[in-house]
Amino acid sequence: MHITIDDITRKLPVAVDTEELCLEIHRELKRLDVTIVVLDDDPTGTQTVHDIPVLTSWGREAIEKEFEAKTALFYLLTNSRSLGPLSASQLAEEIGLVLRNAGDKFQRKFYVISRSDSTLRGHYPYEVDMLERGLGHSGSLKIIIPAFFEGHRITVDDTHYIVEGEKLVPVSETAYAEDKTFGYKNANLKKWVEEKSNGKIRSEDVYAFNLKDLRSGGVSFVTSQLKTLKAGSTCIVNAMTKADLDVFVLGLLRSEVPFLGRTAASFVASVGAIDKKALLSRQDFNPQHKMGSLWIVGSHVPKTTSQLSHLLDNTDIKGFEVDVMKLLDEGQRDEVIRSAVYNINTYLGEGQHVVLYTSRKLIAAEDRVASLTIGNQVSEALTKIVAEIVVRPAYILSKGGITSSDIATKSLKVKRALVLGQIIPGVPVWQLGNEAKFPGISYIVYPGNVGDDQSLTTIYQQLTPLTHE
Repeated sequence: MHITIDDITRKLPVAVDTEELCLEIHRELKRLDVTIVVLDDDPTGTQTVHDIPVLTSWGREAIEKEFEAKTALFYLLTNSRSLGPLSASQLAEEIGLVLRNAGDKFQRKFYVISRSDSTLRGHYPYEVDMLERGLGHSGSLKIIIPAFFEGHRITVDDTHYIVEGEKLVPVSETAYAEDKTFGYKNANLKKWVEEKSNGKIRSEDVYAFNLKDLRSGGVSFVTSQLKTLKAGSTCIVNAMTKADLDVFVLGLLRSEVPFLGRTAASFVASVGAIDKKALLSRQDFNPQHKMGSLWIVGSHVPKTTSQLSHLLDNTDIKGFEVDVMKLLDEGQRDEVIRSAVYNINTYLGEGQHVVLYTSRKLIAAEDRVASLTIGNQVSEALTKIVAEIVVRPAYILSKGGITSSDIATKSLKVKRALVLGQIIPGVPVWQLGNEAKFPGISYIVYPGNVGDDQSLTTIYQQLTPLTHE
């Protein structure tokens, strides 16, 4: 039987007031005068922040501008989850070197977070290891924090869970653990670290900050304990609430222990002292009136398929399906793309909302690299379709990490965007820069694994009046 939230909470001390902690973190960051750089392996990691810039290029000039301006926190979109292990590692080392040089040039202290999936999918640990090499560090504390409260992911007794109602389901018992490219067997994070490192890091050598100590010992406990950990150690942090993370973050900053974070999005909000902002409403968007909106769905996780079905069944949005098998066939690929471009331009010009989506039968290979290649081929086709759209939509929504990244960088030519906030919990909205294909347009970046079956429909119903006002 699965344990419940009540089973856990009645055994624990009450979490402290996070509002005061956030203020303390803010003061600590001012004292340290530091820039926080978040390397995001897909664009959905901006799902807990607002009024924060996102760079889609990691070139020297772009990064140096942020260091020179003393930007407090910014994202670098790497999209490394779409790469193979070697390419992801090389990219991490390259970015680490650029950051190191920028920090040296402007004498700017900075912290680096490798933001990845809250369901434990991604290139760990070698992406973190190569990032550390590029930064020129040795012996940084490696912090593993996949808790993502907005998406109902928590870590308790060293085990990472998805909260379904009152029930806690270990992530190892979900479809995410069966991912062809990034699958795993262990929800216990200590064992997961050992599994992913192929035994290089033993589970018994991973230190864990448990909830009882975080809530009873508080910030002073975290600070003193961090200073005792051996250089280069790996530690995990249990967390059920933002207050748990804030206690750890404040202790971490006060300890001044050099660290590299491998975390989900909730940690970024804590370490950046980013206050909570109300969800965006349609008044926060800047639509092109009388035009339809463009939705792109590439993600194949079961949750996305359920959400797409609900959207098609319960709204008047126009669905346009592209057959994945035809996209993978070189003889049919170009005609599928041409047809999609023509029809979508027509729909948008007539003021119709349209969702472009891939056929729902998952085409995958047993080999992880081959599966990743198929996913990239499909994403490339969607990218080409959107790149050839000439009618400016009212707004754009993209579903799925790889898809959203490719659409942003390759189709829409985004170099720098601003995160406005979230449209529903865990779903960020960007305002694209003047260099983009559609300058200033609102771009909703919807992760594949967030929300319930009605979430896409909820967003559609909330925003549809934009084109009729």
